[in-house]
Amino acid sequence: MNNIKLSKRLECIVSNVKSGGIVADIGCDHAFTSICLVERKLAKGAIAMDINKEPLKRAKKHITEAGMEEYILTRLSDGAKELKEGEADTILISGLGGALITDILSKSLNIIKTSEELVLSPQSEIYLVRHFLHDNGFKIVHEDMVKEQGKFYVIIRAVQGEEHYKEEAGYIYGEYLAGTKNPVLKEFLIKEQKRIENILDNFVIQEKRKGTLLKEYNMIKSILYKTG
Repeated sequence: MNNIKLSKRLECIVSNVKSGGIVADIGCDHAFTSICLVERKLAKGAIAMDINKEPLKRAKKHITEAGMEEYILTRLSDGAKELKEGEADTILISGLGGALITDILSKSLNIIKTSEELVLSPQSEIYLVRHFLHDNGFKIVHEDMVKEQGKFYVIIRAVQGEEHYKEEAGYIYGEYLAGTKNPVLKEFLIKEQKRIENILDNFVIQEKRKGTLLKEYNMIKSILYKTG
């Protein structure tokens, strides 16, 4: 199973792992990300973790097929609860909703804070993850946004440090992405702008809802301005 073909999203996640140490792959599913990281020598080893036995069974099969048993452990765990302090250099969580990711991080904050970096790819409610990081002593040092099969995905790399955004729009749409003029973010914002324009132009809506949409529209406009 050498040279696994990863999706564009997973390739982006892999490229954001910089510690070169042990990666805790939380919610590992098939463990392809862990295998790929070790194969490419981007990690010395990995701990593939999942709350369910079946995904871990699949992960173990793929790890064995790749001849990686010496480098990748599998561990049944509710989030990061079975991880020991200082055991992982990178905490990697992808494919889960933002609320669940923040819940996992908050329940094991003492463990999380002994790692060198967090690499997170929330499927939804990304603003919750950005807020959580800033509220708990982390700063976002890199963000990517990729489009795959018509869907948009964000990948965040964070390390310990102090940082706060001045405006809520930065948390909702990504201050880092806007500042680096990410072209995929620009595409996403234009799409969202058109969606809101369509609702305002073609549907009768309550004033409260209209006010919310206009506020959202103005946030998008402000972030779009930053993307150039």
